[in-house]
Amino acid sequence: MKKNYLLLVLVIAITFIGGIITGHYFSTNNEHSKSMNIQKVTKSTLKPQTKKLPNVKKTSSKVLIGYVQDYRDPNIVDYSKLTHVIFSFAHPTKDGGLLLNGDTALSNLRATVTNAKKHDTKVMLAIGGWFHIKGGESYDYFKPAISNPTSRTRLVNELTRIADREKLDGIDIDFEHPRSKADAQNLAAFTKELSTQLHAKNKELSIAVYSKIHAQTLTEIGFVEYEPSMFVDVDHVNIMAYDGQWDGGYHAENLSPFPFTEKIVTYWTHLFETYKIPTEKLVLGVPLYAQPADPKIKQVSYGAIINQNPANANGDTVNMNGTTYYYNGEATMKKKTKLALDCNMGGMMLWEAGLDAQGARSVTSTIYDVLEASAKEPVKYYSVKKN
Repeated sequence: MKKNYLLLVLVIAITFIGGIITGHYFSTNNEHSKSMNIQKVTKSTLKPQTKKLPNVKKTSSKVLIGYVQDYRDPNIVDYSKLTHVIFSFAHPTKDGGLLLNGDTALSNLRATVTNAKKHDTKVMLAIGGWFHIKGGESYDYFKPAISNPTSRTRLVNELTRIADREKLDGIDIDFEHPRSKADAQNLAAFTKELSTQLHAKNKELSIAVYSKIHAQTLTEIGFVEYEPSMFVDVDHVNIMAYDGQWDGGYHAENLSPFPFTEKIVTYWTHLFETYKIPTEKLVLGVPLYAQPADPKIKQVSYGAIINQNPANANGDTVNMNGTTYYYNGEATMKKKTKLALDCNMGGMMLWEAGLDAQGARSVTSTIYDVLEASAKEPVKYYSVKKN
């Protein structure tokens, strides 16, 4: 009993002494920890260096594409506001060859690439167009080139080679116009083959298309045919929503009025939705030239209209050279751009950038500002209401 009592006292003593030692240890370390936490750095020993901002490529969700003809001075184009420049035109031969309009065209192409790269603007080469370098319509050369599998493949290879050699970002197809089911199928086959080659090299493919709407009656035109599946293979579908002045006789005012454009947008967006093709591929084209009431008088550029009087940007008609000219002024261009945005299209296209005015009254600037303002609109968040 006594031994048990002594043993109990010993255990209690050891436990008490151990507690004192442990408490002292944690108290000391806690004070050390507190002293470390309240230390302040009075002056940084790091010396930050000033660095240049990174060269970030354009990431606009909407495109602004400007066609530029091969004889234009490459220095007049406002590359800073364009996402793409389409150099126009390369000409097909019946056996699948490729022609440029002499050394001047090649020199201008290379200067365009150099200028565009300074602004991270992409450069594409258009093949086709309305007129051929050898005279007559380009259709008479383009059709046989893509109708035969051998010449078709040759043309695809020629275009891929020049895109690589000249450091281009892609190719634009401007076949005006497929006029039969066979034409539509051959164009689709050509597009698919070219798409396969270009996309493998991370290059783009676009195609210019006829409006498909009669400017006078505002009804669908059937003499131009497209194979809808073809549009899956391209990145941009550039709608030529202009040149309605020849529909139903000559009516200069039908060049590209807003109601005409509305019908075109409705037609193409409905077509793409029907075939479940993203409407963001659609690019709405606008004219940068004016159509004279007198067909014997030549068209004039938008730049010439603004040079005569900058206030002409505020209207859609002007009297010059003894006749009335019809065009799209600032208000109409803004309205068309908003229409494209509201219909979830991919952006806007200019025919052609070389016809534009210089400076703040340019169509390029007008459309660019609308696209930029749209991109900066705040994101809207919606809450889900629970029942």
